[in-house]
Parts: sequence; structure tokens; C-alpha cells
Amino acid sequence: MSSPELPGLDVSSRVRARDIQMTGVADVGRRVLMITGAIDTTDHDVSVSVSLPAPGRWQVIKAETNLTDQTWVAMQAVLDEDSVFLDDATLMSPQFAKSFMTPDQRRLTFYDGEVRPGEAVLKTYSMEAGGSKPAYFYSRYSPIATDSAEQSQQTLEELVSNGMRQRPVVELIVPVSVIN
Repeated sequence: MSSPELPGLDVSSRVRARDIQMTGVADVGRRVLMITGAIDTTDHDVSVSVSLPAPGRWQVIKAETNLTDQTWVAMQAVLDEDSVFLDDATLMSPQFAKSFMTPDQRRLTFYDGEVRPGEAVLKTYSMEAGGSKPAYFYSRYSPIATDSAEQSQQTLEELVSNGMRQRPVVELIVPVSVIN
């Protein structure tokens, strides 16, 4: 409905109607954290914080939907200073053929694939959380339409090795339900 028909009900300038809240479930017995939701921003990084039932090792299964109008060809996550990614068998994403983890194990990049608008992406990895409220930033890379294929590939290679530059941040606190 538009504001001329019902004054005061037009919230389009205040509310991003396409947002879908992220939510999580922590299975304490299996030490698995499952998070799902959607992202609709292309010009911001996303800062996610969760409340875990306990610090320590957690396998993370994260699914999200690309609600943007751009194809993502790489996704990067950077953990807070108290947590690290673990290089183990759970590190994978069906949408991306490759992954790169920095030697300090704080930055993880999935690449060599794509997530088109409207598609879901699944990522699994393990992390060692130093506290019960770990946080991480994640970024997505979409090629610039005016770049050649060679330019896009070179940019992607630089982003994987050097990391993606930080953009303005949208902060999310993901509610986590605990199951045994």
C-alpha cells in the first residue's frame, strides 16, 4: 500500500522489507551450530555475533539466500581475535570449488563458484571459539560488470590472497536456540 491511501503506513524509507532475520540452533551434544537466513545488501559487510552455550570447538553449518541482484563469486569470513577456523574435513561449500584459510586461521575465503540472485549457499566449517559470544565479519565479492573476464579473475586472486577490504557494516545478533 502506498502512503497516499493510508498516511503513516509507508515504511519503505525506514524498513528493508526484503530482510529475513537470521536464526540459529546449537546442538550441545554434537557441538554443531546451524545458522540460516538471507542477505539483501551488496554494499555492506555483515557482522554476525552469536551466543553459544559454551566456548570451544563447534562445527558450523550456515545457509543463506542471496537476495541481492548480483552474483557472488567469492565469500569471505573473518573471525574475532578470540576465535579461529579449524582446517578439517568439514570445511566445504557445494557452491564453491576452492577455499583459502590464512595461516593465522582467522580469515576463510570460499571461491571458484557462484551464487546467483535468489539462490542459497551452504557453507560448513569448524571453529574454535575462545568465548561464548564469537563474532565474525563476512563479505561477498561480485565482479564489476565493466571488467573483462581477465580483470575479474585478477581481482579475485588478489582478494583471496590479500583479503577483501572492509566496507560499511550491518550488524546482526543471531538468536540461538539450544537443543541437547
